[in-house]
Amino acid sequence: MKSLAVFFSDLKTHLKNPKILIPIIVVLFIPVLYSGLFLTAFWDPYGKMDEIPVAVVNLDKGAEYDGEKLQAGQDLVDELKKDGSFDWKFVSADDAARGMEDETYYMRITVPEDFSQKATTVLDKQPETAKIEFSPNKGYNFLAGQIGETAVKEIKSKVSEAVTKTYTEKLFAKLDTISTGFSDAGEGAGKLKNGAGDLGSGAGELKDGAGKLKDGLVQAGDGAVALKDGAGKLEDGTLQLKAGAATLQENLDKLAVGAVSLQNGQGKLKAGAAQLTTGAGALNTGAQKLAGGLKQLSGANGTIEQGAAQLSQGASRLSAGIGQASEGAGSLRDGLKQSAAGSAQLKDGLAASSAASQQVTTGAKGVADGLEQLLQAAPQLAQSPDAQKLLATAKAVAAGSEQLSEGQTKLSAGAQQLDGAQQKLLAGAEQLAAGGSKLQAGADSLTAGGQKLDAGIKQFGSKLNEAAAGGKALSDGAAKLTAGGKQLETGLGQAQTGAAQLASGAQQLSAGAGKLGSGAGELASGAAKLGAGTETLASGAVRLQDGAGKLEDGAGKLQDGAGKLQDGSGELQSKLTDAAAETSDVNKGDANAQMFAAPVELNETVYHDVPNYGTGFAPYFLSLGLFVGALISTLVVPLRGSSVAKATGWNRFVSRFLSFFGMSVLQSALAILVTLFMLKLEVQSVPLFVLFTWVTSFSFTMMIQAFVTWLDNPGRFMMLLLLIFQLTTSAGTFPLELIPDWMKGFNPWMPMTHTVIGYKAAISTGVSDVVWHQTILMGAIGVVFLLLTLFYFVRGRDVRTPETSVSTKAVQA
Repeated sequence: MKSLAVFFSDLKTHLKNPKILIPIIVVLFIPVLYSGLFLTAFWDPYGKMDEIPVAVVNLDKGAEYDGEKLQAGQDLVDELKKDGSFDWKFVSADDAARGMEDETYYMRITVPEDFSQKATTVLDKQPETAKIEFSPNKGYNFLAGQIGETAVKEIKSKVSEAVTKTYTEKLFAKLDTISTGFSDAGEGAGKLKNGAGDLGSGAGELKDGAGKLKDGLVQAGDGAVALKDGAGKLEDGTLQLKAGAATLQENLDKLAVGAVSLQNGQGKLKAGAAQLTTGAGALNTGAQKLAGGLKQLSGANGTIEQGAAQLSQGASRLSAGIGQASEGAGSLRDGLKQSAAGSAQLKDGLAASSAASQQVTTGAKGVADGLEQLLQAAPQLAQSPDAQKLLATAKAVAAGSEQLSEGQTKLSAGAQQLDGAQQKLLAGAEQLAAGGSKLQAGADSLTAGGQKLDAGIKQFGSKLNEAAAGGKALSDGAAKLTAGGKQLETGLGQAQTGAAQLASGAQQLSAGAGKLGSGAGELASGAAKLGAGTETLASGAVRLQDGAGKLEDGAGKLQDGAGKLQDGSGELQSKLTDAAAETSDVNKGDANAQMFAAPVELNETVYHDVPNYGTGFAPYFLSLGLFVGALISTLVVPLRGSSVAKATGWNRFVSRFLSFFGMSVLQSALAILVTLFMLKLEVQSVPLFVLFTWVTSFSFTMMIQAFVTWLDNPGRFMMLLLLIFQLTTSAGTFPLELIPDWMKGFNPWMPMTHTVIGYKAAISTGVSDVVWHQTILMGAIGVVFLLLTLFYFVRGRDVRTPETSVSTKAVQA
């Protein structure tokens, strides 16, 4: 009872001292902070994979495959858009590169531009593997790169499956073609079989025909001898025919030359007659026109004589009018000379006036400016009304003189223009006067000519009557000459046609005679060759007799082979028909193509399913949190001293044990509440989980209390080293087989190894025997270290032994 009194006294002292109470409260939450925060952070990281940005760059240009457009890269992009595994970002190559550099993206997937093209080479002689470039940014986050690599392998598997399915569908389509080909080949084999039968029959007939041919060739040999004699006689006759044809050709050539000469002469004669006819017609026409014209001219002679008289009178009047015009032009010229002199004087006077006006303007402006300056220099004078009126009058005079100067300048310019125009008019008047003189001379000549014309016309009228009678006689003769020329032209045309036909017939006969001679020569040559050929025919007939015998034997063999061919083609037809049936019965549906693409499907059977990362890491982080909580509690809870001065070693042991035991119970209780009710950790057995958590906390606390009680800070350091070894060898994260071999030996001796095993059984596997075994083991470890602590207190060591955590004096204070 005294030990419990010491414990409550120490507890009361601790609760009253904030320097101890507050750290104790904080330490109680150390396991919760470790296990709770770690488990919360890593509870289900794969559930947020869709928030990891991944750059996807599609450079694929597509390809043609079996007449269709293949876009494997775009198909992959479409699949990724449907897939929510990551936060896919479909960007350009440059944007992806920048994003990888500035750590915007955790990884990059690039579909190269030849991806589809290489995918179509599966049936080529040297197929090329289609590649997808995967670039993880492992320096940014290694685990994200590892996860991405696994995801890309799955993507690669899906793409390979899709490509394989496409190839299989194409192959199934080819199977239909192959089946049709087998069927067609079977029909062809049937036709071959029928043809082989026909060939056998034909071979038999060929054998019979060869026998008959052999007999006929014997008779042909006898006929060849008789043919040779007839060919000799034919050669002699054709030579005589050739000589007669040559003589006939020579005479016909002479006849053809004469006919051509006759034809040429008649052609020239006909051309002359045609010209004669044309000339006579033209003469007749001209004579008729001449007679008519002379008649009209005789009737108009009186009018012409009157017109000539009037022309003579008009010429006289024109001459008189031109004389008057010439005198007026002279007067105009003299007046313009006087006007030009006046305009020159006006120009000079206005120029002088303009210069003077400018001087007046300058003087008036000077007077106004000087008066204004004077008034500005004498303000009192400027205020005088008379001075102001004088200044206004000076300015008005200056403005008026300036306007007058401008008007004078314009008048001077007009005077100059007027003087120039007067000079041009004067030059024109002089030219007009000169032209009038020339016109007067022409009018005089015209008057004299009119008088001569009048006399000539009167003489011409007396001769017109004689000319009219002669023109009529000329017209009648020309008409008769035209009619005779036409008759002559017609007769010469007919004669020329006959001469042409004669020449053509002679030429044709000559050519026929030449061909006759040539044909006779060829016939003679052919007859000679026929004689020689008959000898060859006779010898050939003998050889043909031998060949016909061999043909008869070969026809027999062909008949036997045709029978064998008929049997073989029948068997081929049967096999091809069976092959067509088998290939057409092959299942070629979408399910079969999918089977080719993915023949193996993984059927996963999970033993002791772990739903998320948090559940998988819970044994490791709970063990870590409880161990760290026990270690830190030695910094705030006194290990050796007591607030009761006369407490024995046993009293102090009981007090310290109850203090640390209470800490372990509270820490384990908080850890259980957080994991089961806040994190919703699903365990196989809640009672076993609670029991094992309490035993684990108890064991760790007793072990750390013993080391620190005995060794103080070196004990804490040893526990820290133990924690490090436990973290690396307890197989709480990676399997034991993956750590270095030299570390594997520590695994069985680490307490945390057994807590991880026990927690896995309580949380995931549900194997209660394992939980109980590890519970008993950890409980035993706790009891052993509790006894070590008891030994420290009961061996009689001085209570005032210094301790790093809290001294006895500090506690008592």
